[in-house]
Parts: sequence; C-alpha cells; structure tokens
Amino acid sequence: METPDYKKRRQRVFLVLSGIFLGTLALLNVLGISRFIDLSFTVFGLQIPMVVAVGVLPYPVTFMCTDLISELYGEKKARDMVYVGLLLNGWVIFLLWLGGVLPGFEPMDAATGMPAVDEAGRMPVFFEVRDLAFGAVAASMLAYLVAQFCDVRLFHFWKKVTAGKHLWLRNNASTMVSQIVDTTAVILITHFYARALPINDGEDIWPQLFVFIASGYVFKLVVALADTGPIYLAVAYLRPFLGLQPNEEATDD
Repeated sequence: METPDYKKRRQRVFLVLSGIFLGTLALLNVLGISRFIDLSFTVFGLQIPMVVAVGVLPYPVTFMCTDLISELYGEKKARDMVYVGLLLNGWVIFLLWLGGVLPGFEPMDAATGMPAVDEAGRMPVFFEVRDLAFGAVAASMLAYLVAQFCDVRLFHFWKKVTAGKHLWLRNNASTMVSQIVDTTAVILITHFYARALPINDGEDIWPQLFVFIASGYVFKLVVALADTGPIYLAVAYLRPFLGLQPNEEATDD
C-alpha cells in the first residue's frame, strides 16, 4: 500500500484554509458597511434590536480558519496568516484608490475633482463603494490586528492550560474575547473616525452605539458557538488525513 504524501496534503490543506480566510477577509472589507441588516426580533413582547453590517456576515469564518490553523499548524503559521491578511487589507484599499484616480468616462466635478452626482445626489456606484470602504478601513485594519492576534494567543494559552484537551474550550473562549474586542473597536472607530454609521442625530449617541456593538457581538457569538461542532469534525478528519498525532502540529512544513 502506497504511503500518503503527508507533506503535500499539509500544504494543500493550509492553502485551502488560508485561501478561505484571505478571500473572506477581502470580501468583507469591500462589503463592509455598504448595507445594514435589521435582524431585530421580539421575545415575550419585548422588542430586541439587532442591526449588523453586511460585512459582519462572513467575518466569523475568518476566526474558524485561524482556529483550525492554530490547532493543526501551530501559532507561528496562524500569526503569519494574520500578517498576510493585513497586507491584503492594504492591497484592497490601494486598488480601490487606484481605480478612483485613473481617468474614466463619468463626468467630473471641476470644483471637487470627484465624479458629478446625479439628480438623486448619487455618485457612480464604484465611488460610493470606495468611499464606504475607505471610511471603514481604519477601523477594520486596527480591529483586525488586535482581534486576530488576541484569538491566536488565547487559543494557544487555553491549549497549554488544558494540555491539548477540550478543543471546544479554546475554540470558544478565544473567539468570544477576540470578537468583543473586534466588534467594539470597529463600531467606535467607524463612528468617531469615519463618521460612517447610520446614526440618528436626534437621539443620544451612546445607546445607539451600544446597539451596534451588542448586535454585532451577539451575532458573532452565536456563530462562534455554532461552529464548535464543525471544528471538532474538521479536526477529527484532518488529523489522520494530515498524518498528525493527537496534539501534534504540522510546524515543519
């Protein structure tokens, strides 16, 4: 019986996981705050507000990927992927900037140097998407760095404390803390720096910001709890597939 090429398998699985992570990261940076979704619901007659940006929807996938890479490949490779994600953020913003400064066919406003708005006060779609992405990029990049490094560090802290046992604990504990860090940073920076949240000026600001923070965190928390089962299944399948013993990490490839 032919011996499996575990080195090639490990390279391919790492490529798939990092590709999903980086592709999702690029997508959510473009989607960002281009639309807010109302997921409010009623419990026992009490209206519970829940408003999340469309960019939040794929974000939990990035934490699932970092947890799998942390578990199977070690902390160093997880950190390296976070660094590449930061470079990717910059690359996306550069392309959005370049696409806006190169000459196009839309009429330009001589006074502002920007595309002229139509009768409805709208700019061409690309420039609206670009402005929203620029408005959220500072929040996204700062929160991304803090949250992802927090997730990776806490994951390995709990792995050491539990001697490699209780995957559910390190998966959920690391993600829960890093998600609150990420969500709070994104909302506060997006509002106070970019002024890009749909805030009602006639109401107190902090209750509105709290709704955005709580909504985003609860959504991410529910998804994080829901992905525990899939992570267990993925690790149970991938360890023998990659030729890894319990608690072994593919750090030599």
